[in-house]
Amino acid sequence: MSYRLAMRRRLYAGISLAGALCAAHPAFAQAIEADDGGDEIVVTGSRIPQADIVTANPVLSLDSGTIQASGTINITDVLINYPALVGSSTASDNSGVRASIGNAGLNRLNLRNLGPDRTLVLVDGRRHVASLPGSSAVDINVLPTDLIESVEILTGGASAIYGADGVSGVVNFKLRQDFHGITARVQSGISEKGDAGQRLAAITIGHNFAGGRGNVALAYEYGKESRLEASDRSYLSGSDAINFVRNPADLIAGVDNPNVPDYVPLANIRYVNSARGGTIDVDFDGAPDFNGDGTPYEYGMPIPPFSLYGNMQGGDGTLVSDYEGDLLPEVRRHVVNALAHFDVSDALTLYAEGKYANVRTVSYRQPTYDYDLLIFGYNPYLPQNLQDMGVPAVLVNRDNFDLGRRGEDVERETYRAVLGARGAISPSVNYDLSFVYGRTDITNRYINNMYNDRFYAAIDVVDGPNGPTCVANLDPTWAPFQPMASRGATGATLSFTPGQCVPLNLFGEGQASQAALDFLRADTVDRSRIEQYVVSGAITGDLRTLFSLPGGELGFAIGGEYRKEKSRFTPDAIASQGLTFTNALSATQGQFDVKEVFAELSAPILSDVPLAHELRLGAAIRYSDYSTIGSTTTWKFDGAYAPVRDIKLRATYSQAVRAPNIGELFGGASESRVAINDPCAFFNVDSGSASRAANCAILLADAGVADPATFTGTSPTTQISGGFIGNPNLSEEKAKTWTAGLVVQPRFVPGLTLSADWYDIKLRNAVNTVTAQQLTELCVDQASVNNQFCDDVLRAPTTGLISTFRLQPQNVSRFKTAGLDLAVNYVLKPDWNYGGFNIRMTANYLDKLSLIGTPGAAPTDLRGIIYAPKYQANLDATWQMDGFALNYGLSWFDKTQRYSANEMAADPDIVEARYLYYKERWQHDIYASIDVDARFQLYGGVNNFTNAKPDIGQNRYPVSAVGRFFFVGAKVKLADIL
Repeated sequence: MSYRLAMRRRLYAGISLAGALCAAHPAFAQAIEADDGGDEIVVTGSRIPQADIVTANPVLSLDSGTIQASGTINITDVLINYPALVGSSTASDNSGVRASIGNAGLNRLNLRNLGPDRTLVLVDGRRHVASLPGSSAVDINVLPTDLIESVEILTGGASAIYGADGVSGVVNFKLRQDFHGITARVQSGISEKGDAGQRLAAITIGHNFAGGRGNVALAYEYGKESRLEASDRSYLSGSDAINFVRNPADLIAGVDNPNVPDYVPLANIRYVNSARGGTIDVDFDGAPDFNGDGTPYEYGMPIPPFSLYGNMQGGDGTLVSDYEGDLLPEVRRHVVNALAHFDVSDALTLYAEGKYANVRTVSYRQPTYDYDLLIFGYNPYLPQNLQDMGVPAVLVNRDNFDLGRRGEDVERETYRAVLGARGAISPSVNYDLSFVYGRTDITNRYINNMYNDRFYAAIDVVDGPNGPTCVANLDPTWAPFQPMASRGATGATLSFTPGQCVPLNLFGEGQASQAALDFLRADTVDRSRIEQYVVSGAITGDLRTLFSLPGGELGFAIGGEYRKEKSRFTPDAIASQGLTFTNALSATQGQFDVKEVFAELSAPILSDVPLAHELRLGAAIRYSDYSTIGSTTTWKFDGAYAPVRDIKLRATYSQAVRAPNIGELFGGASESRVAINDPCAFFNVDSGSASRAANCAILLADAGVADPATFTGTSPTTQISGGFIGNPNLSEEKAKTWTAGLVVQPRFVPGLTLSADWYDIKLRNAVNTVTAQQLTELCVDQASVNNQFCDDVLRAPTTGLISTFRLQPQNVSRFKTAGLDLAVNYVLKPDWNYGGFNIRMTANYLDKLSLIGTPGAAPTDLRGIIYAPKYQANLDATWQMDGFALNYGLSWFDKTQRYSANEMAADPDIVEARYLYYKERWQHDIYASIDVDARFQLYGGVNNFTNAKPDIGQNRYPVSAVGRFFFVGAKVKLADIL
């Protein structure tokens, strides 16, 4: 299935936002705001203070009013509606079966979809400690939603300004400052179904002292988002859930009919050989004969190519939809911020910040599952009719929902402190020196993890003196014996002593006793710590005391930075040995430091002369020395030219770098068990490159497969064990980025701003860790099998089945993306007394998005696939009058391909024409607020008020399954209370 599923987190098209001067004209004014420290606008794209109207980089600013109007308490849910961040991962993406171990509940921003680790997240222009061990990505949950004054989004290379990780751009969160008095906000929301609730409570207390020279403030925020399960939506669960599967009317006699679609949407899709209450195979032919309760097992309609590990429609097997788990995790946030500053003099201001964030996430996914469990005929729990048959032993397959869904309870504690001094060296030159320390402690408690040896002991049951008991209780020499079972290791010694074992009844759903469950479960906990130390200093200003250019003063910034990053992951001692059902993970520990110097210039060449209302050139350079990869140099050139006041042309050209992170360099060997759809199966060999069939024939012949033409491969439902390991030989990534655009502010249409910017990014030497599915496909889709990917895929002798794999990050990939950003902002203030209007739109045309997985490989076209639409737009229209505001919001993108371009080109009859594309996204939101007085505001609204649903065969796309969502809130400010 090519790259379709794996692209969601790492490669979906990020689409940038043009610098539309939105900060100057927010969606609508807010009557209640904390006191500001001034009107100067300092934007992310430069360390030199300047308003975004003169920057050459496209920059978008979203204000606190826009965030409030979104109706959600999760800031990432707001940002993903804007084209640049459409590929970001929300808590929904990191819940249920979609959440990788340790990722539950994370919110990570992904500019231009070049990956979260290539998006630099700043808070007030400073780095923030990461939230995932081995990574540099920040969990946006740790940021205080109500304390955010604005969000600034700069897309394009920013490494020369802010250092590594800014390959795709920067997202800077500006927090409100200079509080005096008390501000508070409460908000609550719930879906039309009465679930997916959200609650927010925030309070900030601030006080000026020393005649206004000093200020101290304390802010606390509590937020909670409720779990939402797939079973809470009838159309996504039970027999009503629809899956796209191989067409039963196709592959007749193993022949693909080109006039019949290969895949069709069908309901009631089930696994062939496993059931929630168990299936029983009495003749050891691999096919179930009975259900766990002893009734005859019924087969449904086979889904081709029929396999005992495949799917069927109807019958007694477990529903595929039962395995989805959560659509949204439960997330609870406590965030405390303390801010203080004191103006000693004009030359010295001391400032300090402190933060503690506690974010706890609970998410459930699939249960444990077992295949080919050998149960002896003496087991008293065996159904009576099978005991009467006198069977010596049976094989049991089972999906253990009644033993408890597996999940994670992850607690992330973030500490951050900032100490600094700033001031004026002269009237035109300032300095800023700061130290930042950040730490994230992560405790990941596995829910319903189980000891493998206890499970095997509990199912080996015999009649004892006082009823059913474990054989292990009667025989001190008992040892686990399950030669065909699907579970992992059991260890050299048992985790229990004879007499402790509690027998488990596997036959029928819900038969297990609580005592048996308590005996089986393993209380396993992983722990991680991430630390960050940053010392930085900069001198900024202009050279007016020395000279001036015809267009004004030469602006500059020079400085240096020292940064140290440390990360360690300590897995549970039992789980790390593979003695539980959870994948075995290895400890990872690593660190690096970097010393940097940087400089930036902004030169106003001309100003207010004929044919040159403005001509400005800029440049930046940064030299970095890493303890891991050595030295790197990044740079940027930019320019802006306005022949007249109404029109401005702007452009940038830069080289950006990203140093590999700790996980990529030092990641320990860790186990992963995944299902792989074998690309060499006869029904898949025509779905890849022109070389796939020949390469598969070579590999299968080498393995001793007699007839590759009938090879069905590893079942797509079989879990294959493999591993991941870091690569200390990685080098830095490099990207060349350029943008070119114009900004139009026609004097004859006051309040109107239009901008259009073309962007182009070419990223080479990119670090890429492919998925197991991608690895197997890359192996056979190259020109020959003599490639680095085939070295990491092993096939079993004789059968040719994939037996194991190894995943390792490598500097092998290249990305290309290009497109057009458009932005419109129109503020209309008519002379009559009917209020004012503001219309704002950001849009994008994605011209190119491609990946070359390894040198020499054919490009994979990702444009137009899921979360990479060719066209996208976000619209806000606001009417405001006498303290009342009404806002309409629209989030739209065009239809996207259900299958990749490569898949559709190789398989023209892959699906019926009407299912080739996912439907367009149309989400309509309504928001209203009223200022009761200068201190009190009420607001509320409805998100997705048309109750749009996900497309057929999807549960999150192109809109959330939450459905129509209502919210209300209140905001109060008591400025004179202190």
